[in-house]
Amino acid sequence: METKQDVLILAIESSCDETAAAVVKNGRDVLSNVISSQIELHTLYGGVVPEIASRKHIEKINQVIGESLREAGVALNEITAIAVTYGPGLVGALLVGVSAAKAISFATEKPLIGVHHIEGHISANFIENKELEPPFVCLVVSGGHTHLVVVKDYGEYEILGCTRDDAAGEAFDKVARTIGLGYPGGPKIDRLSKEGDPDAIRFPRARVDGSDYDFSFSGLKSAVLNYLNSCGMKGIEVNRADVAASFQKAVIDVLVEHSLNAVKEYGFDKFAIAGGVASNSSLRAAFETECARREIAFYHPSPVFCTDNAAMIGVAGYYEYIKGTRSGYDLNAIPNLRLGER
Repeated sequence: METKQDVLILAIESSCDETAAAVVKNGRDVLSNVISSQIELHTLYGGVVPEIASRKHIEKINQVIGESLREAGVALNEITAIAVTYGPGLVGALLVGVSAAKAISFATEKPLIGVHHIEGHISANFIENKELEPPFVCLVVSGGHTHLVVVKDYGEYEILGCTRDDAAGEAFDKVARTIGLGYPGGPKIDRLSKEGDPDAIRFPRARVDGSDYDFSFSGLKSAVLNYLNSCGMKGIEVNRADVAASFQKAVIDVLVEHSLNAVKEYGFDKFAIAGGVASNSSLRAAFETECARREIAFYHPSPVFCTDNAAMIGVAGYYEYIKGTRSGYDLNAIPNLRLGER
């Protein structure tokens, strides 16, 4: 009897400020997932500095790839294919990963597969939820993206809505900076919110005319700033925990409402979240409560697979590989790549 040969994907992710490499077997089993984070460095500047990020990727990329192979117990010649994030993201940062992947592909004569970063985030749900299969609705919420997507099949997506201005994670970072929490804002607001009253301040829940599923967080960010300025002019002491909790609730209310309305309208019984903001404890709790109430199966990755990592790229790369997707050595970084484009 012929045995199925394992497909081993070496994956590389360098779209922002994490240099990451992973080895993924057959699309669901993560043999290694090595991440070198630059958060401590960029905290000095209050946010990611693209040029510094690119230089750090160059310093770390070979070390991270080597460590991922050692941790997996896999030799380079045993790898089936190389998957790499080629967009969206910071162009200089992306180019480091793409260049490394092309060099390895050329040297080993292994197939090269360019992977969309958001497709990677969605695919992170397949790592720990072995029973999850398309179709389902997925909300991708991160520092750069807020997308509501129907996952029709592996690698096949329909975008229902996205942000018209700030992404949810970007709004978290900006509000955190405004109330003096610093960078990165998401985890700090999540922690501080536990000490505050989410109903203390009524911040707006934005709606986008003509679209039930698009998002807008710029007005909410401005409302927080106006509230703080008003308190300052009136000599009112600001309770930062109440501001953080009320802001966070305003974001979560919109994300939950839009997402679960889409699940209902499109007739699905499965819903997933992905991206850095998907590790927010209050957001998870709100979705768990509402999905249980509506009898919708709720899926989410562990926090380590929510932030940028290469394991998710390896999962997405596996499904692209078995579909027959191959990239040439002309593969380039595309900073504004849309989901579904190649």
